[in-house]
Amino acid sequence: MAGNIKFKKVKKTLEQAGIKFVRILWCDNANIIRGKAVHLDLLGHDYFNYGVGISMGQQGVPVMYDAVIPETGLSPVGEVRLVPDWSTLKILPHAPGHARVMGNMVLKVEPWAMCPRNFLMRALAAAKSQGLSVKAAFENEFYLLRQTTEGLKPADETLFASTQAMDLHREVINEIADSLIAQGIPVEQYYPESGSGQQEISMRYTDALAAADWQIAFRETVRAIAHQHDLAASFLPKIFPDTAGSGCHIHFSLWQNGENLLPDKQGICGLSQTAREFIAGILHHLPSLMALTTPSVNSYRRLLPHCWSGAFRCWGLDNREATVRIPSNPSGCPTHFELKTVDASANPYLALGAAIAAGLDGVERSLEAPNPINIDPGNLSEEERTAQEIERLPSNLGEAIAHLQENDVLIQALNPELFQAFLAVRQAEWSAMKDWELEREVKTLWARY
Repeated sequence: MAGNIKFKKVKKTLEQAGIKFVRILWCDNANIIRGKAVHLDLLGHDYFNYGVGISMGQQGVPVMYDAVIPETGLSPVGEVRLVPDWSTLKILPHAPGHARVMGNMVLKVEPWAMCPRNFLMRALAAAKSQGLSVKAAFENEFYLLRQTTEGLKPADETLFASTQAMDLHREVINEIADSLIAQGIPVEQYYPESGSGQQEISMRYTDALAAADWQIAFRETVRAIAHQHDLAASFLPKIFPDTAGSGCHIHFSLWQNGENLLPDKQGICGLSQTAREFIAGILHHLPSLMALTTPSVNSYRRLLPHCWSGAFRCWGLDNREATVRIPSNPSGCPTHFELKTVDASANPYLALGAAIAAGLDGVERSLEAPNPINIDPGNLSEEERTAQEIERLPSNLGEAIAHLQENDVLIQALNPELFQAFLAVRQAEWSAMKDWELEREVKTLWARY
């Protein structure tokens, strides 16, 4: 009876909003956002409660093409249900007549082992078992582009934080912000980034699962509204060889009983021991973690010294060259920290869940982070970096994959089935694209991300 009442309430809301289709979304192991849409007239109890069917093979598809990689252990045989999480239902202002809801992959009424969203839920349950909850935010950089007969061109030729760029793109940025806010996603800051045509819009922090859902919605919204303005938006980490790459930094805070656990006036960098252990766990696992947070071949073109991208394994207060930056707080101790070695080619559920698993391992084992640094690590000699426990992070996807294959903590967190499928997709992408020039990468990937 309760389910019937909920269905009628949801359908009435959608009817009043003039909705024709409800999109049920998922994000696959290649970080392609996909969906199936159900017409409102036939939403009914079956679709409402049990969602739509999708092939199990969808979790074995790489970014280059729609075909299942056999090494994933998946095939055209088998189906799971993509069941709507109706708490995430939002009407899409930029797509009149359409609404969207996030889906969970379900096999025989149980969460499917290969569901990325369920992986993040499991990571959050593990945090809860330690008395912790996690809040997060994704901070996206992206390019506004024009498609010309000569290829992709930046939508402007301005500099960092240029007010001229704000004027040039005022309408599209305003519409993106309005659409996000209408979907319940608070917009905190906006400014033009360093690359010509590059933008940054930051969302407010929220509970970690919602943060990952918002990341899906953010990418969808930005791309759709840019298209409506005869522009193209791309989150690809590196589009142009001589301009800034685009990251997607994750901001974290740890909570217990409604209180932020990070601040500690007596702690190093103003952080509590728990916070430092969590950071130590991320730093410890980072070479493996990068297969999930910077998972494309193209990602590693961005991760260079002196590019503010987090190319070295280290941390520091207000240090934008460090992998983990602790932003100072003018009103007191820091309240959150930022993981910079992330980009938007990452599935947000997998990237955030894996980072949480790494951090929790640091807390469980009481790991100690090395001393924070207050200089650009790229300016140190190899001997100086070794003395301060600073390491250059993997310089290509193949290296990150090799580290992940040896990381029992992350493999166990993912579970054997999800690990096998994810690894096979990554290996297929690495094998196919490792020798490509940037131009070919961009041609293939810019519209994917």
